[in-house]
Amino acid sequence: MEARNARAAAGFLLPFLALFVLCFLAPIGYALYESLLRIERTGPLGLGGETREVFTGLGNYTHALQDDRFTTGFGRVLLFGAVQIPLMIALATGLALLLEAASARWVGFFRTAFFLPYGVPGVIASILWGFLYVPGISPLVEMAGGIGWDVDFLSRGTVLWAIANIVTWQFTGYNMLVLIAQLKAVPQELYEAARIDGASAWQIARHVKLPLIRPALVLTTVFSIIGTLQLFAEPMVLRPLSTSIDSGYTPNLHAYNEAFTSNNQHVAAAEAVLLALVACVLSFTFLRLVGQRGKDRR
Repeated sequence: MEARNARAAAGFLLPFLALFVLCFLAPIGYALYESLLRIERTGPLGLGGETREVFTGLGNYTHALQDDRFTTGFGRVLLFGAVQIPLMIALATGLALLLEAASARWVGFFRTAFFLPYGVPGVIASILWGFLYVPGISPLVEMAGGIGWDVDFLSRGTVLWAIANIVTWQFTGYNMLVLIAQLKAVPQELYEAARIDGASAWQIARHVKLPLIRPALVLTTVFSIIGTLQLFAEPMVLRPLSTSIDSGYTPNLHAYNEAFTSNNQHVAAAEAVLLALVACVLSFTFLRLVGQRGKDRR
C-alpha cells in the first residue's frame, strides 16, 4: 500500500519537476555555462574566419563590472527603486484601504478601473505614455506651457521619473488587488471589536488592518524590487524619443544590446547572472530586515 502511494505521489510530482528543471534550472545552468566562455578568433590579429569558444573563468564578469555603462545602469535602477517602490506601495495601500472601507455601489467599478492598466502590456503602455511625453503632440506639455511651466519629460533629468510614472500607473492596481485580497481574509469580528472599543476608522486602519496585511505588503515589495531590476520595456520603447536613454540605461537593456547588437552573448550571460544575484541579495536582505523588525516588535 505504501509503495502504491509512493508511486502515485511520484506520478503527480514528476510533471512539475520536469517543467521546473526544463523551464527554471536548465536556463539558469545554461546562462552560467555561457558566462564562463568567450569567443576566440583564429588567424593573424584574430581576424581569421574560424571562431571557437574557450573557457575564460570570471573574465566576462570582470569585463561587465569594468563597464561604466553597466555599473551606472545599476546605480540608476537602484535610485529608481528607492523612490518609485515606496511611492507605488503607499499608493496601492491607500487605494486598497479606501476601497475596502467604502460602501458605495461603485466600489467594484473603481476597483476594476484601477486594475485595468495592469492588463496593458508594458510596450503598449510605454507607447501610449510616449505620445504624452513628446513635445508638440503632448496635451500635457501644452497644458504645462499654458501655465508658464516649460517642461520636457524626456530630458536627462526627468526621463527616469517619466519611466517611473509609467511603471507606477501600470502596477499600482495589481498591488492594490493583492492587498485587497489580504484584507478580505481578515475576520470582520476584529473590526467590530475595535469599533466597540471606540476605535476610529483611522485607528482601525493603522492598528488593525495594516499589521494584518503585512505579509501582502512584504510580497508586493519583493516583487517590485525584482521588477525594478528587470526594467527593460519602458526605456527600450522610449529610447528613440529621447537622446538621454543610451544602450546601457538599465542593466537589462545593456545585456540585451551586448547579446543582440554587439553579438557578445557570453558577456550578456554574465551580466544576466550578476543581475539575478543582485536581485536575490536585495530581496533576501529586505526579507531579513522585515523579519528582524517583526521579532523586535514581539
